[in-house]
Amino acid sequence: MSDETEREPSTPTPADNPSLRCGMVAVIGRANVGKSTLINAIMEEKVSIVSPVAQTTRNLIRAILTEPRGQLVFLDTPGVHKAEGDLGKLMNKQARGSIEGSDVALLVLDQSQHPGIEDDGWMRRLVHEPVTVMALLNKTDKNAGCRQEYEDLWKAICAEKGVEKNIRWIQASALKPEGIKELLNILFDHMPCAPLLFPDDMLTDFPRLLNIADIIREQLLAVLYEELPHALGVVVEKIDETEKGWTVSATIYVHKHSQKVIVLGAKGRQLRAVKRKSEKALTEMYERPVKVNLWVKAEPTWSKNFWYLKKMGYMP
Repeated sequence: MSDETEREPSTPTPADNPSLRCGMVAVIGRANVGKSTLINAIMEEKVSIVSPVAQTTRNLIRAILTEPRGQLVFLDTPGVHKAEGDLGKLMNKQARGSIEGSDVALLVLDQSQHPGIEDDGWMRRLVHEPVTVMALLNKTDKNAGCRQEYEDLWKAICAEKGVEKNIRWIQASALKPEGIKELLNILFDHMPCAPLLFPDDMLTDFPRLLNIADIIREQLLAVLYEELPHALGVVVEKIDETEKGWTVSATIYVHKHSQKVIVLGAKGRQLRAVKRKSEKALTEMYERPVKVNLWVKAEPTWSKNFWYLKKMGYMP
């Protein structure tokens, strides 16, 4: 099996169809506004991990949606936040760099909350970018009361900068989901006529080792919640594949011995819970039995070490 996750196309799409509309969509915004949930709702598949903990997504993940009318490649980016340390700076750099080469910048906003400093920062950057900008006002299932504040903020920034740049406002709920069909119609309408960028049966180009590491990290976040989410890194060391299933060997990195104790839990209960949840999630995702072996290692400098960050997919 290749490192790419694949699925059968719902409808065969001829690669030489001159009317195909294809392009890249950078899904951007501050941390925890629902970008990964939106991507999964669009794909109707789990492509990106989701957690109530902010800054869950660390890698740039490409989700590839192919339909008879064309192909949309979504770049699910880390949420921009106040960076602390090398890893935080890398995540912000990835997010900001995703706009370059994209056909549409889709700014995801949480309209159930007032605009934050990160929203202001994104808008200030986007008014100068030579790219079509759309704003998805997410979480309509909670409260749509702050929409006008976001629209007023955009107008104020344009006036301050002395520029006129149109922005398309779209409302949706990634969680329910609602508004996804309308969003896709608008995105396809704004894409150029072009051949497919990826094979029509590819769901993502995110490497399998990194995807499995992300799934394990998702289960760690689910068990530990906010005890130490940003002190955690996961490296999948190897995958043994047999006819009966896979055996995944992975190392969980933390900064301190005290954090290692938290991950292990009393008599190893926390780690066993993570193991069970990871096995269940991976078995469902890859449709074969998956056994997971986990080790926890305290490495004070892992989040600043080039080789550790590269193994985790955070460095090119």
